[in-house]
Amino acid sequence: MPNIKSAEKRVLVSKKKTLENKAVKSALKTQIKKFLAAVQTGNKDAATALYPETVSAIDSAASKGILHKNNAANKKAKLAKKLAAL
Repeated sequence: MPNIKSAEKRVLVSKKKTLENKAVKSALKTQIKKFLAAVQTGNKDAATALYPETVSAIDSAASKGILHKNNAANKKAKLAKKLAAL
């Protein structure tokens, strides 16, 4: 446990931020799984509807620093390729 008051505050802040980041990352993974499930079943209408939402979630995570921008671009490219293959 830290002895300095500012260090104690940093511990609390980092715990809070970790929980927020974990929630965003979990929601992102869920959204990607929904899209991939629609692609897997071959449901083009559902996949087309879910694609913009999924890309938006990826962009949001990248803007918050949870994903690196290149990792986000890579994920979006892979999803677009799967959608185009339907």
